[in-house]
Amino acid sequence: MSRLLRGPSAPRARLRELLEDGSGPVLAPGAYDGLSARLVEQAGFDVVYMTGFGTTASLIGRPDVGLLSGAEMVDNARRIVAAVDLPVIADADTGYGNAINVVRTVQAYEQAGVAGIHLEDQVTPKKCGHMSGKAVIPAGEMAGKIRAAVAARRDPDLVLIARTDAAAVEGLDAAIARAGAYAEAGADLLFVEAPTSEDDIARVARVLAGVAPLVFNWAEGGRTPPLPLQRIGELGFALVLYPIGTLLAATAGIRALLATLKADGTPAAALPGLPAFGEFTDLIGLPEIGDLEQRFGS
Repeated sequence: MSRLLRGPSAPRARLRELLEDGSGPVLAPGAYDGLSARLVEQAGFDVVYMTGFGTTASLIGRPDVGLLSGAEMVDNARRIVAAVDLPVIADADTGYGNAINVVRTVQAYEQAGVAGIHLEDQVTPKKCGHMSGKAVIPAGEMAGKIRAAVAARRDPDLVLIARTDAAAVEGLDAAIARAGAYAEAGADLLFVEAPTSEDDIARVARVLAGVAPLVFNWAEGGRTPPLPLQRIGELGFALVLYPIGTLLAATAGIRALLATLKADGTPAAALPGLPAFGEFTDLIGLPEIGDLEQRFGS
């Protein structure tokens, strides 16, 4: 059946099945728009991660320092969900306000069709988790926001991930303690952002083992060591995010093309390394449109 006509495929239940499978970490490459999400799907991955860093960079060409509104983030999530059949996990930043704002944020993301979101305990406006100068709200306030998120979701399969950025502000022990409190508040997964050594990563995994499944953020070029996947699995992480690799790759490709165009006056020399026009239109679903025209056209 055509993607455009297909009904819901229970992506939330599918995400929970994947997380509970126990065969190893679920890999979620980052996507910042519908095209990058389709490429993730066509590469054979099971989950798409909507990156806030990439969303901000792609929509307004600016850094991830809390410049986008919740409505802009939800709109991007909706477009990504519509582009793929995979479960989509979306960055929901701080929930865009207090616990009451979190209620509306959760409902808006749920209506957009995402399978999961993560909420963080930074102050508003937030910063990318691998930037300096972060600040966090009190742990009790964040626990209240998690309780509000749990109460707000209409579909119990919506996965709620609690992220703490406290390691860089209050130290790793405080971050681990916060994560435990967020699990008690009802978070499904725990996400301790930006540990800076393998020992710290192992400590997070050891102390929080059995509390709730854990998220590892394989932030390309960030502060967390780039552990091999085998080691991440050994430590027991359930979900691995690769947030900005697709964005960086796209940036490199566009730069190279523009350099050729600037130097030569045409992009001809760069074309052999690019998808052919027909290949690209197939990639974005032109054959499906042709099938629909045949089916419904006069």
